[in-house]
Amino acid sequence: MLTQTKESTQEIESLMATIGRNAKAASGPLSIASAEQKKTALLAMADAVRSETGAILAANKLDMENGAKAELSPAMMDRLKLDEERINAIAEGILSISELTDPVGEVIAQWERPNGLKIERVRTPLGVIGVIYESRPNVTADAGALCLKAGNAVILRGGSDSVHSSRAIHACLVSGLKAAGLPEHAVQLVPTTDRAAVGELLKGLDGCVDVIVPRGGKSLVGRVQSEARVPVFAHLEGICHIYVDASADLQMAVDVVTNAKMRRTGICGSVETLLVDRKIAASHLVPVLKSLTEKGCEIRGAEEVCIAYPDAVPATDEDWSTEYLDAIISVKIVDGISGAIEHIQNYSSAHTEAVIAEDEEVVARFFNEVDSAILLHNASTQFADGGEFGMGAEIGIATGKMHARGPVGVEQLTSFKYRVHGTGQTRT
Repeated sequence: MLTQTKESTQEIESLMATIGRNAKAASGPLSIASAEQKKTALLAMADAVRSETGAILAANKLDMENGAKAELSPAMMDRLKLDEERINAIAEGILSISELTDPVGEVIAQWERPNGLKIERVRTPLGVIGVIYESRPNVTADAGALCLKAGNAVILRGGSDSVHSSRAIHACLVSGLKAAGLPEHAVQLVPTTDRAAVGELLKGLDGCVDVIVPRGGKSLVGRVQSEARVPVFAHLEGICHIYVDASADLQMAVDVVTNAKMRRTGICGSVETLLVDRKIAASHLVPVLKSLTEKGCEIRGAEEVCIAYPDAVPATDEDWSTEYLDAIISVKIVDGISGAIEHIQNYSSAHTEAVIAEDEEVVARFFNEVDSAILLHNASTQFADGGEFGMGAEIGIATGKMHARGPVGVEQLTSFKYRVHGTGQTRT
């Protein structure tokens, strides 16, 4: 890594400017590449990932060793870790993206005006996308493949924790581009871990970058939102809630809540707060918490919860607004759907919330009044994932309300233009 001197700063500025120009140059031919050509590249990428499994594992071993020395949290280490199963999942994700309908050129809407003009709204690539992410090396493949499918060039800036893994995966993506005859600069990985490179990317690289997608913790997203001079698809922390209503089936509540917390604690769709209707606290609370405890989860409860479940640790005010990304959950008893909605409105990060209920009116209120990007009924919050939505993969979960919201897949990585067909009309 370069040292932070005036000279190295100039070197980084020059490096990033070159990356920007190369991405801009690649975005032109990529935007008009055929669906078949892009699919050929994606298939070759997936093959390369599988054939280079050994090299990727060796690179990941270095990252894991460095992560252990840096005393990364268990959640961060889990995000960083790759094994043969996860590498195969990366390849499968690329294959899934290759099978998606090509969004570029899709006619979204069309209509005819009284004067005979025929108007079409058509999907187009965004151009050049900058993706800034932490720890997860799989994002290198997901982001690269999704941007390619949508006809965009992409500049990837992974975290220093996963630098070796990301480089090994990126090499597979470049080999896929070459195999299909597409510009190898269509998918670039920033080669330095110096934070100054992020600053240059956020400036827009002299107009070469069209949008920034941050995927990481609160501090990363906060920096991106405060410094970016180009549009941002915001991905805030995942303070996700599950509300168990009086009408909920007990076994369903046990199964769904346990899965939502403990399947993988380090992902943004992991539930962080459990809300239980006071009417069924006596029957549902302890079985759910016991199931969580048996899986190794720490319970941080409000006063009533601690009385009912002595193994719980008293929750503080901070717990209700904390994304643990760990085997910890905060629990509160609320007064029905109204109490649940009030709590969610006060503490939610607008990412993902779920309701477990059989009462249709309760579900309707939850869906109508809770304003988060993803809402689920009788299902685990761990389904908050582009792959599970049938999008092949995702770059992240956008929690803002402009352009993209929820899983950011190929359609969300496009814009649109209007095509107007006339027969010689003039305007009076």
